[in-house]
Amino acid sequence: MIYFNKKSNLLEDTIYHYELQDVKEPELFRELFDYESIPKVMFNNRHVPISMPDEIWMTDTTFRDGQQSTSPFTVKQIVDLYKLMSRLGGPKGLVRQSEFFVYSKKDKEALQACQDTGLKFPEITTWIRANEKDFELVKQANVAETGILVSCSDYHIFKKMHLTRRQALDQYLGIVKSALSHGIRPRCHFEDITRASFYGFVVPFATQLMRLSRESGIPIKIRMCDTMGFGVSFPGAALPRSVQGIVYGLRHYAEIPSELLEWHGHNDFYKVVSNASTAWLYGASAVNCSLLGIGERTGNCPLEAMAMEYASFRGTMDGMDFTAITDIADYFEKEIGYNIPPKTPFVGRAFNSTRAGIHADGLLKDEEIYNIFDTAKILKRPARVSVNKTSGLAGIAFWINDYYKLPEEHRIAKTDPLVVKMKEMIDAEYEEGRNSSFGDDELVNLIYAIDFHRIRELEAFSL
Repeated sequence: MIYFNKKSNLLEDTIYHYELQDVKEPELFRELFDYESIPKVMFNNRHVPISMPDEIWMTDTTFRDGQQSTSPFTVKQIVDLYKLMSRLGGPKGLVRQSEFFVYSKKDKEALQACQDTGLKFPEITTWIRANEKDFELVKQANVAETGILVSCSDYHIFKKMHLTRRQALDQYLGIVKSALSHGIRPRCHFEDITRASFYGFVVPFATQLMRLSRESGIPIKIRMCDTMGFGVSFPGAALPRSVQGIVYGLRHYAEIPSELLEWHGHNDFYKVVSNASTAWLYGASAVNCSLLGIGERTGNCPLEAMAMEYASFRGTMDGMDFTAITDIADYFEKEIGYNIPPKTPFVGRAFNSTRAGIHADGLLKDEEIYNIFDTAKILKRPARVSVNKTSGLAGIAFWINDYYKLPEEHRIAKTDPLVVKMKEMIDAEYEEGRNSSFGDDELVNLIYAIDFHRIRELEAFSL
């Protein structure tokens, strides 16, 4: 039967409604996941339309999934990071929510301390397993929304939980109804969705959730969890691994509005950012992230990366404070003792630093040639040069100008006698077998040795 779709202004088929397929044996997609080889990507050349929502935003799981992979944060550290996260998201709350555990005494103290800040964003939510005992903890937490773990692949339903699909569905619906009866918004975490039977379990379950939502008048969110990082965004890729196929299928067949769809990915195959961006492009309003991408195994989608993606897609930072990204990175390293790999985009100490002489020469002439954007203005991270055996005269000159913050009219050229002498001394060390870069203190000491009076002139600009 056909009908006129007022959204597309086209005649379309009536949406087909899928029923639960309660199979006796688990569907493990062994042609894709045989476990003894690299998982395969299958294509069916079916393409779905891009459908970017009117509004998109980020949510956070630093204090839930993220904290599972690091040394436990103190309550003070959680509060400090929560405030920085709020600053990053800006007045529009583009970092919309942050989820917390509720199991230990410290979990509850941290949640309460963040609530006591009075910040509107990120909204504080919780996470529980799908059982009544966990739900009792949520009722005590004074939150409006909770995440509920609802594993949806047969790997989990059959092999971990030892249930049938029908039994799992009934258990999940029971805890969702409990949440609704107490006026708490459920957010259902469809764990392992990229290995799940999409039309046999995912869509029928989502359809029932939407029915409950309509009956209760309470929105029920669905978090699409790419738990093992199997999701792919290639055009024409087949389910269950197709990110755009999952998003489109839930919107089209289960009739879930964009604002109730959220993507949660892991980085096992280096696809976490592209998959999250794809989820936005094809109709999910929210992408779930963590600060610095911390999380189970290879980690979650970095919050700072998706803030950049947001600005790229929308053409505006929309009130976000990107300098908070640098302050978050500094806090992790100085206060928490977390080691950020130096070349990590946006947050690593050397992400916009070059060692190549030809690049340094370009930076010396015009920073825009070899810097991705004005990192000093946007991130409080000016372009840097690390001096080593390939930096050349230009690299040394750029380092001096940057380190001493020399104004344009006082910047020195690569032909300056000081630069030439420093290069001679640096080259000599590498000739003798040195293989590490020069630190700032070492370079300062070289200038002292070469021209004691010159360094006083340089230091006057950095005071």
